[in-house]
Amino acid sequence: MTDCTGDTGPARHTPESLRDRLDELGIASEWHEHEPVFTVEEAKDLRGRIPGGHCKNLFLANKKKRMWLVVCDEDAAIDLKSLGEALDAGRLSFGSTDRLRRVLGVEPGSVTPFALLNDGACAVTPVLDAAMLRHEVLNYHPLDNARTVSITRDDLLRFIKACGHEPIILDLPSQPLD
Repeated sequence: MTDCTGDTGPARHTPESLRDRLDELGIASEWHEHEPVFTVEEAKDLRGRIPGGHCKNLFLANKKKRMWLVVCDEDAAIDLKSLGEALDAGRLSFGSTDRLRRVLGVEPGSVTPFALLNDGACAVTPVLDAAMLRHEVLNYHPLDNARTVSITRDDLLRFIKACGHEPIILDLPSQPLD
């Protein structure tokens, strides 16, 4: 069963309805409450308290209004030009805050693969970093940035597919080090 209904209406999931959806899917999750974090650097203060791979999420778009959610290790330095070529997307840029709110129903700083639950039109293509998927346990915000949810990589893939999305798994191109 998929959630792609074509609906892009105003109803948005909350962390609580996300928890219910994970339970419905039989996905085990561990929830951690903390002060809101807005950047990877702020989130790094959580290390040691929350085990597993820590991730960042990039909401990207191109001139043709196609959208991608890139999910990768928190320290990945993604080369957007090479990624655009790999996805046959042309030039990629960060999606606007307005589009992020409208399509994924989250605020900047709270971008997460769990927001695919709000993408009833399946307008966003999830792109997962193969390096990130080497971690058994992965951590993401549950639609707000004052909590972190830990799930297994297999359950992440199952969740994304249950939302009606087929993720692309890539060895993401990195920016060269200076």
